[in-house]
Amino acid sequence: MGFVKVGTENSTDIELYYEDHGEGQPVILIHGYPLDVTSWDKQTAALLKAGCRVIAYDRRGFGKSSQPTSGYNFDTLADDLRALITTLKLDDVAIVGFSMGGGEVARYIGKFGSAGIRKAAIVSGVVPYLLKAPDNPEGLDKAIFDGIGAAVQKDRFAFFREFFGNFYNADETRGKRISQEAIDASWGVAAGCSATAALESVAAWYEDFRKDLERIDIPTLVMHGDADRILPIAATGNRTSKLITGAEYVVIKGAPHGMLFTHADQVNDALVKFLSS
Repeated sequence: MGFVKVGTENSTDIELYYEDHGEGQPVILIHGYPLDVTSWDKQTAALLKAGCRVIAYDRRGFGKSSQPTSGYNFDTLADDLRALITTLKLDDVAIVGFSMGGGEVARYIGKFGSAGIRKAAIVSGVVPYLLKAPDNPEGLDKAIFDGIGAAVQKDRFAFFREFFGNFYNADETRGKRISQEAIDASWGVAAGCSATAALESVAAWYEDFRKDLERIDIPTLVMHGDADRILPIAATGNRTSKLITGAEYVVIKGAPHGMLFTHADQVNDALVKFLSS
C-alpha cells in the first residue's frame, strides 16, 4: 500500500513496503526469515475481525522492500522500525515479531525504550541469545551458523527447500495442517529475497538480546511451539519468558516454527486475547 524511506545506498533510496488496514488500536506485525508480509495473512484476518488497525511491512531485502547490500543487523533493523512508526505517526501501538522479527521487537525497546509502545509480543522468537559463549553455555557453536551461511551462499534455493521442511515440520503436518502448495508458496517468497539479505541475516541470528529483554517494561506475550525445529523452545521461548519481567508465556503443543500457518487458530486466539485485554 505504501513505502517508507529509511535510508539511501549511493543514488538509490532504501524503502520499506508496508500495508496498513483497518481501524482501531494499531498493531505492527514483523515477519520472519526469509518471508514477507504475506506470512501474517491468517493473523491479519483475525486481528481485523477483532477491531485492530493492522500494519505489516517487509524487512529490507525481503518482499517488496528495497534490497540494499547493507543494514542486516538488528540495530539498523530497529532503526527501520522506528522510521515506520515515526512516519506513520503511530502512538500507543503494539509490536508483534515472529522469529527474526522477535529480535526487532527486543532491540527496538532496548534501543529506544517503550515510549509509545503499549504492548509487545514475541512469537517463535530468535531471542535471547543463540551463540555459545562462556556466559551462555546453552548456545550453539558458531560453526553451525557458519555452515548455514555456507549453504546459503552455495545454493540458497536448495537451502530454502530443506529449511521449509523443518520450518513447518512438513513430514508431520503436510496434508494435515498445511498443503504442499502453501509450503511451495513460502519457498517462492524466499526465492525472491536479496541474495545479500539471505546470507547476511544469518549472522544477525546470534546477536545477544539479553540486555534488550531486560529493558522491556510493558505487557509482553511470549509464544512458542514445543515442536520447533528451527529455534528449539528450550533455547528460546523458555529462556525469553524468564528474562522479561511479568511476561505472559503461551506454549503451543505440537507446533512447529511456522505455527502462524499450521496452528493459526491457537496463535490467533492467544494473540487477540492478549492484545485486547
